[in-house]
Amino acid sequence: MFFSNNEEDVIHHPDVEAVLICSPTSAHAKSLELALAAGKHIFCEKPMDLSLETTTTLASIAAQSDVKLMMGFNRRFDPDFMKARETVRDGKVGNVQIVKITSRDPGLPPIDYIKNSGGLFMDMAIHDFDMARYMMNKQVVEVFAKGLVMVDHAVADAGDIDTALTTLTFEDGTYAVIDNSRKAVYGYDQRIEVFGSAGMVQVENNQHNRNILYNETGIHQALPLDFFMDRYAESYLREMGLFIESLLHNKPVPVGAADALAATRIAVAAKKSMLEGRPVAIADVLATTMKPTSNGIAVAS
Repeated sequence: MFFSNNEEDVIHHPDVEAVLICSPTSAHAKSLELALAAGKHIFCEKPMDLSLETTTTLASIAAQSDVKLMMGFNRRFDPDFMKARETVRDGKVGNVQIVKITSRDPGLPPIDYIKNSGGLFMDMAIHDFDMARYMMNKQVVEVFAKGLVMVDHAVADAGDIDTALTTLTFEDGTYAVIDNSRKAVYGYDQRIEVFGSAGMVQVENNQHNRNILYNETGIHQALPLDFFMDRYAESYLREMGLFIESLLHNKPVPVGAADALAATRIAVAAKKSMLEGRPVAIADVLATTMKPTSNGIAVAS
């Protein structure tokens, strides 16, 4: 058995065939560079990097290699969301017109975390940007976002927001509307609605139990689950199982670098839209200056 605290030793060890990158976001790019250069298959938590330039470069390197790179957009593998996607794919709601996503955390993370997170759009809403693309199976062409601080002024001091509303416009003119908050006092609020010409499919919150009490004072039921480790436990298991299956049977990974790049571009466009107070076209959000690193992989300068 091989043990080491040195990242390069682990990645380059001949017995290591695949690398799981689950470190803080700021460390993802370095690990990705090392693993890509070493030709090791990769599972990486979202996003690849806080920089669009570096993300673009890493996605390009991955596309030109024989390495399988799967990104950790775990919500795609939640059983209820997968069923909703199947319903949409099978045409049961007709032509999809609007997707609505609500994603609200139960409480504010530590301010030190917020300072290094890349901001609400890159750290939190990026899951919802990916989910909107997953549900619609279409490309986003324009983003309009508004954001403000409603939970704690310390968030503003850290250069971020804690409340946001984002509208995505897809290539056929249809919409996704996403609302985010860092604090919902009643629990982890995760809901999706897909509305179309023939009907609608909804995914409601998972709760601590399904009991509902009716009495003279009202109707009472349990609150939503507490946080992501409870709500998405099964999706984490499913995504890892699918990654392993892709390696064992040489199948394409279900969510890859191109998906990560698309979600990152939406996140960058959302922040730009919020700061400039206008819709931002995805086509205008492009990587710019890059320079080569010592191992030949380009990163943002």
